[in-house]
Amino acid sequence: MDKSKLAINGGSRAVEGFEGASQPKIGADEFLEMAGVWGYSQETIDEIRKAIEKDDQGGKPSLIAYTPKSRMHQFAAEAAKQFNVKHAIPVTSGTAALHCAYIAADICQGDEVIVPGFTFMATAMVVVVARGIPVWCEIDESMTIDPADVEKRITPRTKAIAPVHMSGYVCNMDAIMDVAKRHNLMVIEDCAQSCGDSFHGKRVGTIGDIGCFSISSYKTTGGSEGGLVITDDDKLYHRALQWSEAGGLWRPDRFALSRWEDELFCGLNYRMPELSAAVNLVQIRKMDAQLNRWRANKRRILADLPAYHEIKPQMIHDLNGEHGQSLGFFAETAEEAERLTATLQAEGVGCGTRGRSDGRDWHIYKYMSPIMDKLPATSDGCPWTDTEVEYSPDMCPRTLELLSRHISIRVNQWWTPGDCKQVINALIKVFDALYTRDPNCENWLALLQK
Repeated sequence: MDKSKLAINGGSRAVEGFEGASQPKIGADEFLEMAGVWGYSQETIDEIRKAIEKDDQGGKPSLIAYTPKSRMHQFAAEAAKQFNVKHAIPVTSGTAALHCAYIAADICQGDEVIVPGFTFMATAMVVVVARGIPVWCEIDESMTIDPADVEKRITPRTKAIAPVHMSGYVCNMDAIMDVAKRHNLMVIEDCAQSCGDSFHGKRVGTIGDIGCFSISSYKTTGGSEGGLVITDDDKLYHRALQWSEAGGLWRPDRFALSRWEDELFCGLNYRMPELSAAVNLVQIRKMDAQLNRWRANKRRILADLPAYHEIKPQMIHDLNGEHGQSLGFFAETAEEAERLTATLQAEGVGCGTRGRSDGRDWHIYKYMSPIMDKLPATSDGCPWTDTEVEYSPDMCPRTLELLSRHISIRVNQWWTPGDCKQVINALIKVFDALYTRDPNCENWLALLQK
């Protein structure tokens, strides 16, 4: 055969094959590095190496989300099932989830979003990133957003409310949804600290228009880094998906023109990494078991704890739906909250209070200087130019007052009934020494169920 003749014209191929054998890009070494992150000893890691080097990896591992066996897609499907929603989008963090939600809700230049004065700064910070303006409002004795104050903060520029289910305590969503409906506002639920909680039988994050979660090692459910956006609204879903995956890998024909108006726009890449998805797929399946343990232990404490005149339990909007990871109550003054906290800690009870401290904390609005001082990221001053919103440290006095008197006792999901009894005895020991029992109420559980 004429080797000079082009193969396309019937000649022989110039390249018949290669001698170099391909090796997996990702293999045993990367897997064993993760074993080290998990904290296994070198001896155990060496044993793992011996075991896995016997295997042929076959198709080789893939850490790409868009494959048939993708853990990211499995996590999305599992989350949709757990929350009973049509759509779930795994993203890189709770902050990314909020960003996707605000863009999906069309928060843009000058739009106001009402945010509680007690939350992590991300809730309000991402409003600014979306070019909106956060408007602070008060919390009530549930330590969550006060629906009555929300209504007072509404202006013609208000587009959305962002209730935050803070520290596993659920907001009064009936009242929030009523305000939103009457004023034609979007509701974007920040559920970063309340994964799996519910209000009147519905999971938080499914009550408003769109729900945002942090699914990470810093939260009760989650490992590594991650976030989640959930919604039943098709339009919000597609807008959030486009913002989180503007590379278009989710589309049937990635590079096709828009299939409907506003389908495509310039977005980002917030896609959850495959390793995080693998961890969080396991984590989210543990969610209900975790909640059941926390709630059972908190109820054990509430049922055996007498009521006292000088102590007021934190308001709970749904005792069966809240997380149960902490037991909150109020002293009569900030000074008394400090004294009581120190006394309880001396007895071995894990608890804390803000008290009279003026330490900076990005969970309290007045210390969030990037927002309070209207600090722009770029030289054009966006989004603070031409805004009528003004901030002051004392604009939510009720929030500051409640935080100063609030005491939180940590509840451990792994406590045995005996452990709970120890905590109960310690609380009774301290409370009996300092306060007066209320004979008209059997216990805190009865008090909260009134």
